[in-house]
Parts: sequence; C-alpha cells; structure tokens
Amino acid sequence: MSRGRPRVGPLARTGDGTGADALDVDALIGDPATRIVVCCGSGGVGKTTTSAALALRAAEQGRRVVVLTIDPARRLAQSMGIEELDNTPRPVVGIDDAAGGALDAMMLDMKRTFDEVVESQASGDKAAQILANPFYVALSSSFAGTQEYMAMEKLGQVHRAAEADGTYDLVVVDTPPSRSALDFLDAPERLSSFLDGRFIRLLLAPARGPARFMTAGVGLVTGAVTKLIGAQVLRDMQTFVAAFDTLFGGFRARAERTFALLQADGTAFLVVAAPEPDALREAAYFTERLAEDAMPLAGLVVNRCSAVPTGAEGPDGAVLSTDEATTAATRVAKRDPVSVTAGLLRLHADRARAVEREGRLVERFSAAHPDVPVVAVPALAGDVHDLDGLREVGRLLADG
Repeated sequence: MSRGRPRVGPLARTGDGTGADALDVDALIGDPATRIVVCCGSGGVGKTTTSAALALRAAEQGRRVVVLTIDPARRLAQSMGIEELDNTPRPVVGIDDAAGGALDAMMLDMKRTFDEVVESQASGDKAAQILANPFYVALSSSFAGTQEYMAMEKLGQVHRAAEADGTYDLVVVDTPPSRSALDFLDAPERLSSFLDGRFIRLLLAPARGPARFMTAGVGLVTGAVTKLIGAQVLRDMQTFVAAFDTLFGGFRARAERTFALLQADGTAFLVVAAPEPDALREAAYFTERLAEDAMPLAGLVVNRCSAVPTGAEGPDGAVLSTDEATTAATRVAKRDPVSVTAGLLRLHADRARAVEREGRLVERFSAAHPDVPVVAVPALAGDVHDLDGLREVGRLLADG
C-alpha cells in the first residue's frame, strides 16, 4: 500500500499557493476516463444527495451511470422515484435521455452480496453448508466490517460486469455515514485477518486432525471458550471455518483487486462536508487518509453553505457587510423600533456573519490542503425529494 501526498485527480486543478482552485464537477463526470466516483464524508453532510445528483447530472449529459448507495437511509430511492432499492440495479424513470445517457440505482444488500461471493467461490454442496451455518448467518448480517467489505465487493462486481458487457461507463458510490466512512479501505484486511487469524485456527485444531495431536494448551483454550460461548456456538464456528477454509485466499484476492481499483486513475474520490468545524475536521482526516493510501482525490464538496440575501445594497450598489448592516439596523430602529427594514437588516447581518464564518473555515481547510480543489454548494430552501431537486443540486455543484 503506497503512502504520500493526495493524488489529485486528472481533472482537478491544483492550487497556486493562494488557496485551492474551484472543483470543475462537469469536467470530472464528463470525462470518459472517469469510471468510478466515490463520495465519502461524515454523517449528515449530504453524501447521498450529492451522489445521486452527480449520477443524474452525468446521465443527462450522456453517461451510462449506476449509483450504488450503502447508506441505510431510503432517501435516494424516494428522490429518484423508486419505491425500494435493493441489490439489483433498477432504472430511474424520468431522466432526460436526449444525450443518450441512462441511470440505474441500487442499494447494498450486505448479506445477499456475501451469499453471492460464497456461491461463486464454493461448490454447490459446500456453499449450501456455509449458507445454512448459524455462525455464517450472524457473520454475514452483523459482524463489524462486513458491510464495508461487501460494499467493496459489490463495487468490484458492478465494475467487472460493466467492463465485460459495457452496461455502465460510470459508477457513483455513496459510502456509509460517520467517521467509519473510510472503513471500507480497511475492512477486507480486518475481516480476512479475523477469519484467518490464530484464534480461529486454534478453535479449528480439534476438527483438523486426530485428537491425539491436540495439545493440552489447545484443549484448555477450547474448554474455556466452550464455557464462555457454549458448545453449540463453538461447533458452529468450527464447522463454518472448516467449510470456509478453502475460500480465504479468494476473499483476500478479490479484496486486493478492488483496493487496486480504488487506487486506479479512472477512480475519483470526492470528500463531502458541511461548513462546520467538526465536519471540516473530518474532511481533513479523510483527505489525509486518502493520501496515505494513494487514493485519487478529486476535491472537496462543501454542502449547505449560507448565502447573503439580496436586496441589502449600499448607495454604491455593493452588498452591505456585516458591520454596515448592523449599524444601519441600529440607526433605523432608533427612528422606528418596529421597523421592518431594521429587522431585514439584522437578518442580512446574521446571514453575512454566517457566510464570513463559513468562508474562514473553508479558507483554513484550503490553507492546510492547497492541492485539494473545493466547490461550495448553497443550502436549498427545502429537502430534496424528487429528480427536479437533484437536478438543482447538480446545477449548484457545477456552478459552485
């Protein structure tokens, strides 16, 4: 795994020392060389909406796109007019296909994806034995890291199928919320290490050879574990790992291929954040982590930025600053305490103050990461719940 500075994507301009340049979203999604866009960031910053808006905009510009969400929320399906998303790509109806593009959407089904891997790697009887094992059912449904591993697996599946049959020329991936959004980079190693670890091998010792070869130490450990988790659970674990043993190498190889795919030139990562201190600190963490793993970073999207309301201009036509609006509001209120104009000026001052605060936060991020292009997206008046809302978000991303 290579380490170093962020690999800024081929369509993302680097800074000139005075701060990051603007991110050219249309150039990113319009370039045929861009085959995968991964949106990552902390929870509640609009990754799902950003992913869907990028996918829709790319499709309406002529790309054949599939958007994969691994966020458990159902907003993506609702905004795209699909009753329910699952592990199968479903066409989004109502897009403008005049440019020849198309858009499908899907949501990761963690257990079904794990089942598909087992079925593809094992013979019929062995696959059936694994799928019916209670320990496997628990592992595939709730084990920490399984969702992230299967997200990488599903991305690899979709990309391989698209390369083979030409179904899609762009895959947009929406990652899980919270700081664990980058866990999908670690999940394959973590899951493989667990399944192939010394503890599991120790539990397998009685099942792998004659009892006379089981040492006293192994017997003590097995006895202790039996008392802790129960004999049946231990037998389920041993049966599962014995059946799964021949698949370890396949899992590792598949994970390594997908990891290499994420590092390839055709992949672009977008870090999504809100204009708040915590969210931008997380964005800085993501940026630095992507740099450590030599992942190609396209830029930062700052969602839901404040905008100064229009209509509060001074005599010279310039928009009033925070101090000017506050002074004017105080002067007007002295003449008329219930003046509507004074209230509007105070509102303008509050909004201008928020814009200045957010601008300082973004400038601080850019000063620390001058090679990362940035696009700021203003907040919408309401929630995004249909294709028109996604189109507006896409337009704001492109015009930012």
